[in-house]
Amino acid sequence: MQEGKKQGGKGAVYRVVCPETGRIGVEWIPDGQMQPAAPKIDPEVLVRRAVDSMKLVGPKIASPRSDGTYVVGMPMWMWVEQTPTTYGPNSATAAADGVTVTATAQVASISWTMGDGTEAVVCNGPGTQYDSSRGKAMSPDCGHVYDTVPAGQRDKAYHGTATATWTIDWKVTGGPADAGSFTELRQSTFTAHVREVQIVK
Repeated sequence: MQEGKKQGGKGAVYRVVCPETGRIGVEWIPDGQMQPAAPKIDPEVLVRRAVDSMKLVGPKIASPRSDGTYVVGMPMWMWVEQTPTTYGPNSATAAADGVTVTATAQVASISWTMGDGTEAVVCNGPGTQYDSSRGKAMSPDCGHVYDTVPAGQRDKAYHGTATATWTIDWKVTGGPADAGSFTELRQSTFTAHVREVQIVK
């Protein structure tokens, strides 16, 4: 708590909530003071510094592979590799003027835009890696089926994006009690070469 409370001053503890940023804190306000004294540094400034130091980037796509070939009507399994900078969790700390903030980032979901005009596929995890024992089964948690070959594309491929929604939770670990959360987006692109299987009778 603030120095006035430590010294037994008269006042009250107020809960501070900012719906726009998800910030929740506690502020000691002495009697007769209408507003709390402005902090030397806004904790959210330190949060941004901490997040910048994490160097978060878009998903590290393992499938679809750019050198792979996929077939119309066959289930495609999508998944990503999990690293601290591409999926999380990732933590960092920043400090200034007697305030220390710790932030933790983790991907909450990945939205896959497949490039064929269909609705985006939203996956709430990294996806399941395919192996041959699965045969022609659909992915249990992150998959898509292309119904047609790419039209008008020289490379005969669909070009899509995987957009990760990162959730960043933070709290003041040194200084007046304060905490919050927010989200950030990071994106990667992929190429899926799709062909038709020709059946000869």
